[in-house]
Amino acid sequence: MNHPKEEIQTGGREYYEDCHLNPQKQPHACDVCSRTFSSKGSLNNHKFLHTGEKPFVCEVCNRAFTEKRRLNRHLLIHTGEKPFVCKICNKAFNQSVTLKKHLTTHTNEKPYVCEMCHKAFSMRSILNTHLLTHTGERSFVCEFCNKAFTEKFRLNLHLRTHTGEKPFVCEICNKAFIQKHSLSVHLHTHSGEKSFVCEICNKAFAHQTYLNTHLITHMKEKPHICDICSKGFSFKNDLQRHLLTHTKEKPYVCEICSKGFSRKSHINRHLYTHAKEKPYVCEICNRGYSEEWHLRSHLLTHAKEKPYSSNVCSK
Repeated sequence: MNHPKEEIQTGGREYYEDCHLNPQKQPHACDVCSRTFSSKGSLNNHKFLHTGEKPFVCEVCNRAFTEKRRLNRHLLIHTGEKPFVCKICNKAFNQSVTLKKHLTTHTNEKPYVCEMCHKAFSMRSILNTHLLTHTGERSFVCEFCNKAFTEKFRLNLHLRTHTGEKPFVCEICNKAFIQKHSLSVHLHTHSGEKSFVCEICNKAFAHQTYLNTHLITHMKEKPHICDICSKGFSFKNDLQRHLLTHTKEKPYVCEICSKGFSRKSHINRHLYTHAKEKPYVCEICNRGYSEEWHLRSHLLTHAKEKPYSSNVCSK
């Protein structure tokens, strides 16, 4: 019986190496899968993987865990504590692995390269996830409905639709949400706060993304001109994408069905049609989406907010 490395670890690389490279130091053996451990406590924790028992229960949301360390890590979601701080920009995180991922944004180091498409990644775990787009493998399976996912975080989001867990609670009205972003959007219904202000017309918005979309309505200058049809663009990359409509070039090819696309964003969206994963679920109407930004756009239909309207255009 094979078990994912992350499920049998109880203490990082030293533990893993000691357990697997030095089995003579592990006097406590599992009678189910024969794995050995240095302490009886570690063995007892491991046995929960076979029995399915989860004795460590969160007092806030009743979610259960096989190990106390997993419960402690989960509790940070409720307390808001972020003990892991980036020494470069002081941004804080509630997990050490999240900080480790964040640090790569400063170094830009990407030592892990995909042998199929030569795309580079900052972490091996991200490369492993990327490889699933080539193989089509979905190794994270829901124990309730057997739906499979390519990434563990997508499975975790999906599991909440079964368990009903809503760890993000509004302190004003006590309404709970599955995702942190849903809570953030909800909070604006209480405060009405619109702190992102357009410097041109002083119109205010609740989110930076709404302001960015609005600013485009002011951009009348289009210095980047197409040599073929004379159409103008505000940004050079927009012109480059436009040129592909003339050349019919489609450099981004799906590894699964060989369909070609002119833009990378288009092939990324297309890949979801093969996976058929919709982990981002609307708290109001339960409609699912394959990408978070699709859910964000959908939420506006409930909030009746219209970030695309402009005082300039309406005049």
